[in-house]
Amino acid sequence: MAYKNTLRIDLENVFYHVYNRGVAKMEIFRDEADYEYFEGLISRALSEPPEESKSARTSRNFFGALELHSYCLMPTHFHLLLQQISPSALKQFMTTLQVSYSMYFNKKYARKGPLFESRFKAIPVEKTEYLTHLSRYIHLNPLGFRVWDHSSYNDFLYDPRPWVTTGFILDLFSTKKHYIAFVDDYRDKDETEDESLEKLFGEI
Repeated sequence: MAYKNTLRIDLENVFYHVYNRGVAKMEIFRDEADYEYFEGLISRALSEPPEESKSARTSRNFFGALELHSYCLMPTHFHLLLQQISPSALKQFMTTLQVSYSMYFNKKYARKGPLFESRFKAIPVEKTEYLTHLSRYIHLNPLGFRVWDHSSYNDFLYDPRPWVTTGFILDLFSTKKHYIAFVDDYRDKDETEDESLEKLFGEI
């Protein structure tokens, strides 16, 4: 089996499928600004900080300790494919991300209480060959995945943003076109296939 539904996140140099959803399945992204704010938090945390700010007090940065290889944000949940390079980086990053976004969301919509259903779920990927299937699974979340703005799919088609790492997964294919075909050709999934994917990658 590729995954164990566990929160053992002290493993070094391991890939994880990380996901969470809103409490009671509520929407956690209500408009474009919400998606962009969440992506901005990820960008600041995973991009290399400017030279002049490296010694200054800034928001927590995980460049070099954590890499994002695929992601998708949906109205009620999110999926991240992260590689933890330094032990404890994943837990610290996810805690910072969710707390910061929850504060933003609750202030914007004048609400109180937890935003997310749980701390988060992090499932280690035990075999490299499963990474391609997980990346595809993440990118296919939206029905109109080719035109969905809030995933890393376009980073695989074009030049990736600095905080999205595409090279590792693309190197598992002969060419970029082979990866795109691998994603595009996976259509007309039946319920049995859906259930097997959820069992493999974690049910949201």
